[in-house]
Parts: sequence; C-alpha cells; structure tokens
Amino acid sequence: MAYNLAGIAVLVLLLAVAAAYLIDELGRARRDPPPTLADTNPILQTISGRELTIPSAWFRHGEQIRDGFTDQIDLRIQFTPDADQPPKSVDVTLLPRSRARASSALLDRVYLHQFENASLGGVPGLVGKPMRDSNGYSGETVWYDALSPDPFVAKCLEPVAIEGAAQCVRTVYLPSGIAAVYTFDATILQSWRQFDAEMERWLAPIGAWR
Repeated sequence: MAYNLAGIAVLVLLLAVAAAYLIDELGRARRDPPPTLADTNPILQTISGRELTIPSAWFRHGEQIRDGFTDQIDLRIQFTPDADQPPKSVDVTLLPRSRARASSALLDRVYLHQFENASLGGVPGLVGKPMRDSNGYSGETVWYDALSPDPFVAKCLEPVAIEGAAQCVRTVYLPSGIAAVYTFDATILQSWRQFDAEMERWLAPIGAWR
C-alpha cells in the first residue's frame, strides 16, 4: 500500500512539473514581439491638439489602445545605437507640455543646487554629478553634457535590488510641442549622442516629433 501511495505521489509530482513547463512554454509563445517601425494596426489619438497615428503594438498598457482624445500616452520602443548590439527598450510617455519640465531646464534651476562636490566618470562626453542625500535625492546621479547650450541631461537612480539595473529618466519638449518622458536602462548613456536621433526615428512617423 505504501509503495502504491509513493508511486502515485511521484506521478503527481511529475505531472505538476510537466504542467509547469507547459504553462511556461505557452506563456513564452504568447508574449508579444518587440515593437518595430514596420508595425501596423494604427490607433488614432489626439494629444495637445496633435493627432498621432500609433501602432497598437507600441502601447505599454492595453487600456490605452483606443482611438480618441487623451492627455497621456505610454509607449515602449526599441533603441538600437549599433547594429552589433542588441536593441534595448525605452519607455516613452507623451504628455502636454504644461505637465512636464524639461531636464535641461531642471539642470540650471534645480539640479545644480543639489550636486555633491564629487564628479563621476565612465560615460564619455558626459559629466556625472551625485545628488545630495539630505535633499531627497538619495542614490540619484545627473549626467549632462557640459559643453552644449542645449545639453543632453538625464537623471539616473541606482537599482533597488543587487541584480537590478540603474534606470534613467530624460524629459524633453519635442518640436511638435508635446513633452516626452524617456525611461531607459543606464547602459544606454554610453550612446547618448545617438539617443535623440533614434527617438526622432520612432516618433516622427507617428506625428509626435513635428
């Protein structure tokens, strides 16, 4: 009797493991492919008086996939600075200009007054300045191009988990008048000179750039 019960227990365990693998494989098969510039099935949305034509595969949230007027659009696109490197995801939030402050403006008005004395290196062409812990910016660093009158500026936050990756945020005003908030992996900073051109390559076709 005990032998039969043990055999049944082992069989149940094997079936559970097999079911888990099956569910995992089905989940992998159902995962949406990454967005591409060739995506179709456009959604028409109007924000800040601009009508945008956005492929449905670019939306981060399913509830936003509908035609009409909106005051916020959350997208996910791919950044490919080099053909030899795998693409990395960039989250893009489009907002009315009145709801966002450009990172370049914050550099002069806010960030410069919160910097520690130390400077960080590691990103060619950018200066890294840690923020003061005492003012609510613990673990944050601002990276900026000190030589440009309209500098590239991004604020990055250290990962919460040891195995996590630092995330950066950059806010800009697009030529169309729409504000764009970019959230991306800190490793993309190494290709910061190509960043805005790559964002234009994605946002211009949908009508958000100009």
